[in-house]
Amino acid sequence: MYPSTTSTRSGAALVAYALQQLGVKVVFGLVGIPVVQIAEEAIALGIQFIAFRNEQAASYAATAYGYLTGKPGVCLVVGGPGVLHAMAGIGNSSANAFPMLLLAGSCETHLVTQGAFQELDAISLLTPHTKGAIRATRDSIPYALTHAYRMSCYGRAGTAFVDLPADVIQGEGEEQPTCLVPAPPRAGADPERVARIADIFKTASAPLIVVGKGAAYARAENAIRALVEQTSIPFLPTPMGKGVLPDSHPLNTSSARSAALKNADVVLLLGARLNWILHFGEDAKWSANVKFIQVDSSADEIGHNNHANAELGLTGDIKIVTSQLTAALSAWRYDLSLPYMATTIRSSRSKNEANAAKAAKRHSEPLNYHRAFDVIKHTLHTLSPPEHGNIVYVSEGANTMDISRSIFPVSHPRLRLDAGTHATMGVGLGYAIAAHCAYNLPCPEGVHTNDSWTTMAATSTTTSSRKKVVCFEGDSAFGFSMAEVETMARYRMDVLIFVLNNGGIYHGDCKEAEEWLGLQAETTVATDGVAKGHGLRSTSLGWEVGYEKVAEMCGGRGFLVRTAEELEHATEEGFKADVPVIVNIVIESGRDKKLEFAWQKK
Repeated sequence: MYPSTTSTRSGAALVAYALQQLGVKVVFGLVGIPVVQIAEEAIALGIQFIAFRNEQAASYAATAYGYLTGKPGVCLVVGGPGVLHAMAGIGNSSANAFPMLLLAGSCETHLVTQGAFQELDAISLLTPHTKGAIRATRDSIPYALTHAYRMSCYGRAGTAFVDLPADVIQGEGEEQPTCLVPAPPRAGADPERVARIADIFKTASAPLIVVGKGAAYARAENAIRALVEQTSIPFLPTPMGKGVLPDSHPLNTSSARSAALKNADVVLLLGARLNWILHFGEDAKWSANVKFIQVDSSADEIGHNNHANAELGLTGDIKIVTSQLTAALSAWRYDLSLPYMATTIRSSRSKNEANAAKAAKRHSEPLNYHRAFDVIKHTLHTLSPPEHGNIVYVSEGANTMDISRSIFPVSHPRLRLDAGTHATMGVGLGYAIAAHCAYNLPCPEGVHTNDSWTTMAATSTTTSSRKKVVCFEGDSAFGFSMAEVETMARYRMDVLIFVLNNGGIYHGDCKEAEEWLGLQAETTVATDGVAKGHGLRSTSLGWEVGYEKVAEMCGGRGFLVRTAEELEHATEEGFKADVPVIVNIVIESGRDKKLEFAWQKK
């Protein structure tokens, strides 16, 4: 349980030492026997261990830390059930291409197949879902961890898993050197193909650059900004691509998204995939004749949902390929007086921004999404202007995520996290903890170059490493991981959480408490055992649940708000607080609205 001081070192100490030698600063997890020994040894070596209440949230945090830092996030869990819970993070890592090193305990090797404590064949279970699954021996600990660490972040990022049997953890062995893993090598694209792509752009009448979270992960913001500034090609960020270029940039087409997609004739995809987020590249949302030029570090992605244009794909590091394209287009600039930007985008932008402004000022009691977000936005911008880059936004919940995305501008990369490619509910609080660690711990790893994995505060695109983490949580999404508020409080993480409380998934059921209680009574099974067949819907949640009390009982602060004035006060107090804060915003139920996710409207 305590750090080793003898000349021989326990397996737990060897694991901790290997992590230290790999440059690991933070480990996320939830411990039990025997992996608790690894956590204690890591703490003794100066590695920060963040102990969660659930392995699922811990694994989500590790994946987000990998995205924010470019280095594998490390997650430590017990065997058996701990591994099963952490599989959520493995799926998240794979879907989003976030690097994670997952370490888990397992039963003693001589007890395999005997029904040992928490016995699970994790290697067989996880091999199909990870980039690699390794069972370490006492002598192979440094190699196993180094190999897995490298696998997780080289090529297309994902999860690498190391199984650590109890006898390996508790046994003793000789300390062995561990090699520091350098940042992944980066390659450029075929120059002839780059030249061909440049020629295609020069003939385009409606070019568009789509900037995805892969561009943020690649730390390609300076290269992409140079390309846009030099060529005047309009751009559209995906939800987590926001901030690679400032949302305030005049060539940003976000407020005319539908028009930008439907009318584009040549589209450059930088770290974005033609999946559901970009409507699969299908002509319901895009022009039937559009040419997609995919830039991806993985050749497997080229041509996916884009068979007709596969020969136009560019395989390579986004930063390098973007610089190649900038050089190839050095003598060309897009004519912004052409109808695509001068008429189509401009008119759509004007109409949509007017509608958004109208929605934001619509007064209602209870508050609506747009009005609540408008109050929060103006209060936060007064306290910390977006150009300073000192707020990290985390958002989850269908309506909460979709509406807030367009309301809160982001001026710097990697300052917005959401449910991502898997649209995973429950990631929010784990992501918030990861963001706090990436930006607010000593020597924060969220500020560095992807070339050398060294800190570079002096050349960062943000003006300060210290950041306030702000979460927008639908009441349903918040329920997945609300216990992690205690984790935040334990480590004095000053996260500001807004819960948009409409009493349901997508929408609530009722406008008044008496109405909800009536439906609850109708839902109850009759004394004869026969259900009444009506009552609360499957999407219903509790009536005006006091989520703010979760923060209060953990040592944080909570606010229950119903009006714009109360919300403004709570936002200001919450931003200035040095403990976790939950602002529970009671909003209109939306009972009469259709159950749908706006992003997937036909």
